[in-house]
Amino acid sequence: MTSIDAIRREYERYPPRGVRRFTRWFTKRVPTRLYARTLLIIIIPMVLLQSVIAFVFMERHWQTVTQRLSTAVTRDIAAIIDVLNTYPQDPAYEQLIRIARDRLELNVSIEPAGQLPAPRPKPFFSILDQILSEEITRQIQRPFWIDTVGNSNLVEIRIQLDNAILRVFAKRSQAYASNTHIFLLWMVGTSLVLLFIAILFLRGQIRPILMLTQAAESFGKGQPMPEDFRPRGADEIRRAGLAFIKMRERIERQIEQRTAMLSGVSHDLRTILTRFKLQLALAGDSPEIESLNKDVDDMQTMLDSYLAFARGEGEEDVGTASLSKTLDKVAADGRLRGTIVEVKVQGEDTIHVRPNAFTRLLTNLVSNACRYADTVQIEASNSGKWLTITVDDDGPGIPEDAREDVFRPFYRLDESRNQNESGTGLGLSIVRDVARSHGGDVYLSESPQGGLRATVRLPV
Repeated sequence: MTSIDAIRREYERYPPRGVRRFTRWFTKRVPTRLYARTLLIIIIPMVLLQSVIAFVFMERHWQTVTQRLSTAVTRDIAAIIDVLNTYPQDPAYEQLIRIARDRLELNVSIEPAGQLPAPRPKPFFSILDQILSEEITRQIQRPFWIDTVGNSNLVEIRIQLDNAILRVFAKRSQAYASNTHIFLLWMVGTSLVLLFIAILFLRGQIRPILMLTQAAESFGKGQPMPEDFRPRGADEIRRAGLAFIKMRERIERQIEQRTAMLSGVSHDLRTILTRFKLQLALAGDSPEIESLNKDVDDMQTMLDSYLAFARGEGEEDVGTASLSKTLDKVAADGRLRGTIVEVKVQGEDTIHVRPNAFTRLLTNLVSNACRYADTVQIEASNSGKWLTITVDDDGPGIPEDAREDVFRPFYRLDESRNQNESGTGLGLSIVRDVARSHGGDVYLSESPQGGLRATVRLPV
C-alpha cells in the first residue's frame, strides 16, 4: 500500500511526458479572457448535449420510423405480387394498378420480362437505401433494383417476377422519415436564441469586472478613479468593488497622514539647519567653519533625499509631458558632469505621467550612470501601450547577484563603485518607487557597452 501511494505521489509530481505535452498544448489554445472562457463553458455543454440528443434521435427515432415505413411499403408491394401470382389474367392488371394507385398510393406498372438495370452505387449515408433493401430481401425474396438517390420525391423499385417486371413508384415520405431536418432546424435555432440571451446576460456580468479592473489599474498607476465607477453586478463582484474602494480609502488616508507628518518633520529640521547656517555665517571664515558648512550642506542634501523617497511624489497629479524635452534636459545635466550623453527617442512624444516624479526618475538613473561612466546612451521607445527607456553606460557595472539589492533603501555597493563618491543609497530606490507608482518597474542587466543597463517600462 505504501509503494502504491509513493507511485501515485510521484505521478502527481512528475506526470508522463505525453500528459505534460498535452497540458501545454491545451493551455496554449484555451482562451485567456474570462468572457471567452465563460462562452466556452456555455457553448461546449450545449453542443455536447445537442449532439447526444441528435445521435439518439437519428439512431432511435429516425431509424425506427424509417424501419416501420419501409416495412409497410414492402408489405404492400408483397401483397401486389401475391395477387399477381394468384390471378395472372391480364384483365386483372388494370384493376390491380387502379387499386394500388387509389388505396395504396403506389404507381404500379407491369413490364415484359427482361434484365434489371445495373446496381446503382450505394450512397455513403442512406438509412432508406439500407433498410428498404433489407425489407425487400426479407419479405419478397426476389431479385430487385431500387433507386433512392437524389432529391426526387419518388422512390423507384423494380422486382423481377417469373414472367414480368413489377415497377413501382412510391412517395419518399411513405418509406422514409423525411421531416427530420425540421427537428434539427428547431434544435439549432433554439440553441442560437439561448446563446444570444446568454451572451447578453454574460456581457452584463463581465462589464462590472472590467470596470473594477480599470479602477484598480488606475489606482496602481496613481491616476484618479473613473468618475462613473461604483460596485455593480453580482453580489460577489459588488463585495469585491466595495472592498477595493475601502482599501483605496485606507491607503489614501495613510498617505495623507504620512505626507502631513513628513511636512512637519521637514519644516522642523529645515528650521534647525537654517539656524546652523546662520550661526556658522556669523562665526566668520576658518577651515573649521568651512568643514562645518560642508557637513550642513550634506545634511541638507540627505534630508531632501530622505523626504523625497518617503513622499514618493504620491501627492502629484498625473499630467502630460514631452518625452524628448525631458530627456534632453536630463542629458544636459549629465553633460555638465563631463560625461558624453546620447539620446534617441522613438514613437509618440507626449506621455501621461506625473511630470516631477518622472523627471526625478530619469535624473537619478542618468546621474547614477554619469557618476561612474564616461559614455551614457539613453534610448526611449513609446509603442502607444508601453514606454520603454534604457540607460546604458560603460562603467564598472553591478554584479548580477547584487542587482536586486541595490534597490533596497540605504544600500551602498561600495565594493564595485567608487567609495569616494557621496550618496544616501536612495537613488535607485526612488527610481523603482516612482516606476511602480506609475504601474511599471525598472530592471538592471548587463549593457552591450560593458557597463550597466537600466530598463524602465511604464504603461502609457
